[in-house]
Amino acid sequence: MIRFKSRAAVVASSLGLVAVMTASTLVAATSSSAAGVPSWCGPKKITMGFTDGFGGNSWRLVTTAAVREEVKLCPSVTKLYYADGQGKTDKAISDIKGMVAKGVKALVVFPDAGQAMLPALRSAYKAGVVTVPYRVWAGGVAGKDYNIFIGSDFVLAGKLWGQWLLKNLPNGGNILRISGPAGNSQGADETKGLNQVLGNNPKFHFIGADPFEVTGWDPGKTQEVLTAAIAKYPQIDAITSDFGPSMVSALQAAVASGWKVPAIATSDGNVLGCFYQDNKATQPNFKMMTISTQNDHSRLATDWAIALATGGKKPTLTSYPSTLFEDSVSGKPSPVQCRKDLPGDVYLSAKMSGDAQAKLKTN
Repeated sequence: MIRFKSRAAVVASSLGLVAVMTASTLVAATSSSAAGVPSWCGPKKITMGFTDGFGGNSWRLVTTAAVREEVKLCPSVTKLYYADGQGKTDKAISDIKGMVAKGVKALVVFPDAGQAMLPALRSAYKAGVVTVPYRVWAGGVAGKDYNIFIGSDFVLAGKLWGQWLLKNLPNGGNILRISGPAGNSQGADETKGLNQVLGNNPKFHFIGADPFEVTGWDPGKTQEVLTAAIAKYPQIDAITSDFGPSMVSALQAAVASGWKVPAIATSDGNVLGCFYQDNKATQPNFKMMTISTQNDHSRLATDWAIALATGGKKPTLTSYPSTLFEDSVSGKPSPVQCRKDLPGDVYLSAKMSGDAQAKLKTN
């Protein structure tokens, strides 16, 4: 099990670990929950699929585990198939087609590649499969190209970052934005939110690529991008990232070279929280806030897919909320958290406990 003896390598090494666990399509048998059947679980028996555009980081491991937990609550789902697109659009498209060929009745899709995935989603929907893309917008229209899209208010996430930066950087500064694949709707919406708060403020300037620096949410690529930005821009006053833990290896290396960590507005992760705790005393400009990293977004999409396919009650929410999690300055709703007894690649904002997430690494 990975511990904090090599914390700088935790996130990067999780890439290889997850690749080993998810490189091929997996099949998981499901069981019923002893706590009773939830209302979204109807009586019709089905098999189900979950396709991930990129499964190669610890966030995806926990998110996929959340899907499996949710499916186990519904005895009407007799089997769950999983496929990892490995960051390749052609494979992600093929994975959807493969699920249809297997005869699944419900399909949840993380369409990392955005609108390039729309024809495959439409094909599944037209084949009679309950199709629920979530998190990344792939275009299209519900009821025509898929059943329902379960998004999140990422514009709000950007606004929350912007409001925090406005409050905690009264003199303004240069802001570097980092997100996932090129064209992903999450990063674009977060930038919209930042612009709504800071775009007309002459004290703040966005640096780097527009609308964000592309990393594919890959820890290795994130390190490459952030290291290059630190070398290119002599002054970085703030960084925003929707996968905060992926920055830690680059931040560790930069600190070792004498670089001063700026303010960071991002998503949570144990490795990032512990990096903050370890460096806050020697980094005078290092303030940090996080929003929940939203591993449980996949649960809501799963509930919807199962409800529609099994005849269960539709969930009330159609969008997963963006919520504040940590703030090193105000301590509200929580100060920055760190559990050094757990691996770095766990997410303390998730429904699944950090201890349970740690066990995923050994299963």
